[in-house]
Amino acid sequence: MTRETAARRARLLAQLPPGAVAVLHTAPEVERNGDSHYPYRYDSAFYYLTGFTEPESALVLVAAHGAAPARSLLFCREKNPDREIWDGFRYGPEAARAAFGFAEAYPIEDLDGALAQLRAGAAAEPVDLLPLLAEMRLLKDDSEQATMQRAATISALAHVRSMQHARAGMHEYEIEAELLYEFRRHGAQGQAYPPIVAAGANACVLHYSANNALARDGDLVLIDAGCELDGYASDITRTWPLNGRFTAPQRQLYELVLAAQSAALDAVVPGRPYAGIHAAALNVLAQGMLDLGLLDKNTCGSAADVIADKRHLQFYMHGTGHWLGLDVHDVGAYRDLGVADHRSRALQAGMVLTVEPGIYVRPAAGVPEQFWNTGIRIEDDVLVTATGHTVLSAAAPKSVADIEKLMP
Repeated sequence: MTRETAARRARLLAQLPPGAVAVLHTAPEVERNGDSHYPYRYDSAFYYLTGFTEPESALVLVAAHGAAPARSLLFCREKNPDREIWDGFRYGPEAARAAFGFAEAYPIEDLDGALAQLRAGAAAEPVDLLPLLAEMRLLKDDSEQATMQRAATISALAHVRSMQHARAGMHEYEIEAELLYEFRRHGAQGQAYPPIVAAGANACVLHYSANNALARDGDLVLIDAGCELDGYASDITRTWPLNGRFTAPQRQLYELVLAAQSAALDAVVPGRPYAGIHAAALNVLAQGMLDLGLLDKNTCGSAADVIADKRHLQFYMHGTGHWLGLDVHDVGAYRDLGVADHRSRALQAGMVLTVEPGIYVRPAAGVPEQFWNTGIRIEDDVLVTATGHTVLSAAAPKSVADIEKLMP
């Protein structure tokens, strides 16, 4: 990874004004309570440029100016054998310099003095790196793509495990435990975000987090969960029947969402607008809402009318995806800010995004009762390629036939 991070620093430095000085700190450690801390997670942008995972660290970039070359300086904790007894290994500046491809590395205590000197001779004001980094991070290099493929595969295996081990009468957290076991068993450092394990009506709560209800025979179980591997997130949602067989109403709604996802995936092609993914899914869902009687054709009109009047929001109230990378909702603009009307940006090879249509049917007047309390979402991680796309999470089954074949 050292070669990749050095190349990223060089690309970023080339975008800075001559002589500019930029500083990027990593995330601080955060106390949980008492003498305990939350598990440490480094800052994503800092990690992207350094590969360095220790707290109390900073990166300073100095752009070339005249005869003065560009510089990358790492500041980190010094070696401390006494603290290493308690907290574990730390590199120290000299070892970090060699291991992470820096020409210069110094103790973090020297940062303020070094910045005073560097800024005194700087030819430009300090620069905000984050907008530049957001655009860089939006296009994943080969190393990132390989890591994200592995993360998605691990998460897919975890979803399979949850399907195979879930039983009626289990609590949602028991099913969650199967996911977390599989993440760690395959080397992922942890979860990319708190998993959603929602049985029955709980699946109609988009950000359900309690994960403590009993899953009952006849329930659909919606699981939105992904591991984090070497800093990179995966994000997969699958919905399946706890007893292994979809009822007829469940299958009707499920096939509708699956068809919407298929249409959305067909829109993931380089050169096409990002917004076309959502539009493709929404067209299918709106027509399905009319066909299944969730919405009244006599009062709502056509699918186009449903969308124009926003009637679909009763059952589908979120977008169809987001960027994915070092953050589960990764950085990068969704619109082309260089165009006057800020239209949706064109997809490019190297982008990674989720495609996740859903439908959520709560009890309501006029809504067929057989669909009540049913929430379904199907989400995959997708890499835009030169000719189309690759579904990174394809190892997680999603057709009705494949799910029912897998379930005990």
